[in-house]
Amino acid sequence: MRGLSIKSLFAKQRSLATRLFLCVVLSVASMIVDHKYNYLDTVRAWLTVIVTPIQWVADIPARMWGMADNALQTRAELLEENARLEAKNLILERKLQKLAALTAQNIRLRELLNSSRSIDEKVLIAELMGIDPNPYTHQIIVNKGSLDGVYVGQPLLDAKGLMGQVITVSPFSSRIMLITDTHHSIPVQVNRNGVRAIAVGTGKLDELELRHVPDTTDIRQGDILVSSGLGQKFPVGYPVGEVTSVVHDPGKPFAVIKVRPAAKLDRSRHVLLVFTHHQTQALTDEIIQEDQRDAAES
Repeated sequence: MRGLSIKSLFAKQRSLATRLFLCVVLSVASMIVDHKYNYLDTVRAWLTVIVTPIQWVADIPARMWGMADNALQTRAELLEENARLEAKNLILERKLQKLAALTAQNIRLRELLNSSRSIDEKVLIAELMGIDPNPYTHQIIVNKGSLDGVYVGQPLLDAKGLMGQVITVSPFSSRIMLITDTHHSIPVQVNRNGVRAIAVGTGKLDELELRHVPDTTDIRQGDILVSSGLGQKFPVGYPVGEVTSVVHDPGKPFAVIKVRPAAKLDRSRHVLLVFTHHQTQALTDEIIQEDQRDAAES
């Protein structure tokens, strides 16, 4: 029995070797025939048809990964471009505000023709971080602070008009009092005729009031109010609001004038901090003095 099993084993190994040899011979013969006579083109074509779906399925993960990578890259580029365009649009809107005010001033006073250079104040783009929850105050917090050069009293505006001014500054953030706060007031003038007044916050986000305006003053519904620059807190010529109603009471010496703010106080997220010429010069002088001290110490 042992002899029979050994013989059958060797016979099986010889059969495998024979089969391998035959396969090699057939393969070589097929290659030679195909190379010289191209008899296997039809077979190769059909094999390609059969293999194509398999190749397509095997390539699905790579293609899906490529599509996902392109989608993420495209989204990141679009977000970056959108942020850049939004910042640029904000600056252009600010310049457009000043141009409208300066045009009206130039019509009234020819000596102000050179005031168009004031359109290029230094500005800093900031983003809204939070809102004061106190219902009796109108204050917000932005993500720029003293490390960015922000200072107390610095004016803030959005793409439509003035929003308020800085009241406290920390290294990384600042607190802003909006122009509608009951403790806030701003000198304004009528863009149509230059009449000056004081706009005071009423505690409502959609309303300001002109206080102590004589009943005979030429202010009409629809008049645009801009900052007058008096007090040197706010730059000249930025939109503050539009007169919505003028009530003349014969029994009172002052008219009751309501104003709708130009800025979107309850919607704006990206805002501009404006550096006045006086403050810009002060910062420049401070930097120069620091450089001189550093040079002297070295």
